[in-house]
Amino acid sequence: MNIQPLLDALNLQEDAARALADELRTQIDGLQTRLREAETHLEHLAITRKTVTGLADRLPAHTPDLPEHPDYPRILAAFNHATGPLRAKDVCEALGHELLPKNVEGTRAKLKRLVKLGILTEADTGNFTRKP
Repeated sequence: MNIQPLLDALNLQEDAARALADELRTQIDGLQTRLREAETHLEHLAITRKTVTGLADRLPAHTPDLPEHPDYPRILAAFNHATGPLRAKDVCEALGHELLPKNVEGTRAKLKRLVKLGILTEADTGNFTRKP
């Protein structure tokens, strides 16, 4: 009996099994790399969470929602750029409004509303600043 065909068939199966094993090793190497990257990312997220929660007590309290008028965010931006207290006229100028009495009084009313919301404070009469 000639066993050569049987040996040839075994060789084919061994070659196929070897190729499959090589392919699986390559996939495992790729998966190990991805796993290391994912674990590093998780470590970074944990550090970020720890940092953020450690700073949470230093963050200002949640500011109440601003009224709908488009001037309010612009008013707050003017206070963010200010180095000291602002008067209603200063805010009018920062907003680009004419210094007419109706504009100054309207701005003063908005500033007073921001004081009531706890966003601004009125240091002296007519002098407004950001609440610390």
